[in-house]
Amino acid sequence: MTKQAQLELEKRFGDLKAILTDEQWSDADFLLKKVEELELTDMSLAFRLMQRVKNLSPIEANQAKLRELRAKALLEEPELATLSSNEPSSRKAMLKDNAANIKDKIVVLSAHPKFQKFTRPFALCVLLPFLLFAFYQVIWASPRYESQAKLIVKEPDGMATLDPAMAIMSGFGVSSGSLDTELVKAFVYSNDMLIYLEDTLDISKHYSNAEFDVFSRLDDEASKESRLKYYLDRVLVEVDEKSQVISVFVQAFDPDFAHLMSKTIVDRAEWYINEIGHNLAKKQLEFVMLEHKLVEKRLQKAKTELLAFQRRHNLLDPQAEGMALQQITYQLEGQIAAKRTELNALRNSMSENAPQVLQAKSQLESMVEQLENERARLTTDKTVDTSLPDDEKNLSVSQVMAKFSDFKINMELALQAYTSSQVSLEKSRIEAYRQLKYLVTVESPTLPQDAKYPEVFYNLSLFLAVILMLFGIGRIVIATVAELR
Repeated sequence: MTKQAQLELEKRFGDLKAILTDEQWSDADFLLKKVEELELTDMSLAFRLMQRVKNLSPIEANQAKLRELRAKALLEEPELATLSSNEPSSRKAMLKDNAANIKDKIVVLSAHPKFQKFTRPFALCVLLPFLLFAFYQVIWASPRYESQAKLIVKEPDGMATLDPAMAIMSGFGVSSGSLDTELVKAFVYSNDMLIYLEDTLDISKHYSNAEFDVFSRLDDEASKESRLKYYLDRVLVEVDEKSQVISVFVQAFDPDFAHLMSKTIVDRAEWYINEIGHNLAKKQLEFVMLEHKLVEKRLQKAKTELLAFQRRHNLLDPQAEGMALQQITYQLEGQIAAKRTELNALRNSMSENAPQVLQAKSQLESMVEQLENERARLTTDKTVDTSLPDDEKNLSVSQVMAKFSDFKINMELALQAYTSSQVSLEKSRIEAYRQLKYLVTVESPTLPQDAKYPEVFYNLSLFLAVILMLFGIGRIVIATVAELR
């Protein structure tokens, strides 16, 4: 087939491809129908398109169809034999020539002084460190297993078990979740937790084992500060701000040890939260009980003083006695007023020496004298009693009443203090003997099966990106300095 005819056939083949979509051009069934249409009008193009169908779907039927069209095309256009025999060989030769040219260009470029000047620092500053780091990450680095646990701090529902008034006074229902979660996080990160793990599990022996690589393990002679820093690198605590769920992640070189260490941390954190709540409540209870005893003694003293005062003065209720004396004086004053009215009426009708006038006058004088005596009982001193204390001798009824009021007020104040103290005592007793806060295990410490660290692909990608960036910055700086010279 001549070159001109070949180009003409390829042009028609390209035009056919241009009018078809990508889906149609990749659909073997569609192209096979197109081949059947072209058999009637253009056998050479049908044969060319059938080659495309055979490449897309090299089944036996398509290969047979290609051989059939080849035979028909050779009968109609014998020059197609040249295309089928010579074209592949010429294409292979062309590909070989192109490959050889590319190879020669690469050799010439690599021999150029500037290229060699670039490759030396690149190999030293990028390739060599990357290969060393890759060797460490893939082969040398010891695998680390991670166990995780999820916790949450909960408080009991005091509103459901207590009287509403007592629950409000006890402070139930007031949430302090964020403070509790931060307290758990701080305790897990604390040196106290590290000391407890050292005493319980001897974690330094595990982390400093010579079986693990030197860059991952703990130094045998590490100081307390270095051990705490290493511990913080192997333990991570995260707190969900919305749900307040605490996630604890523990890394170790052995999966069983990671699980055991995670479980120990969870148990110790639970003990810590419970111990804080109980200790605070117990201290408060001891203080309130001491104050309650003082208030109780004060009430007993006030009651004793009041009863002793009543016994000394032979009084059941001085206030009632005073009211009775006042009532007597009021009655006498009423009788005196009536008697004076009667005396005035008799004087208007009789002389002063009349028996009735003298009798009424005598009765009026007796009543006035009696009134003065009753008033004296309220205001003047009583008969001295040597058995009474000095501050209670020669007291009038009004003074006894005032003294009694003082004792009674003291007792009432002591009783109010005793009532308040009793409420505080009951509140403190509830808080002391009730678990106010406790840790709930949302997810138990897991037993890992696959090593999570080191993350080889991530570490290598990050290391390569950083070292390439540093190398590029260094080349730019060097080139800038050289240009300024």
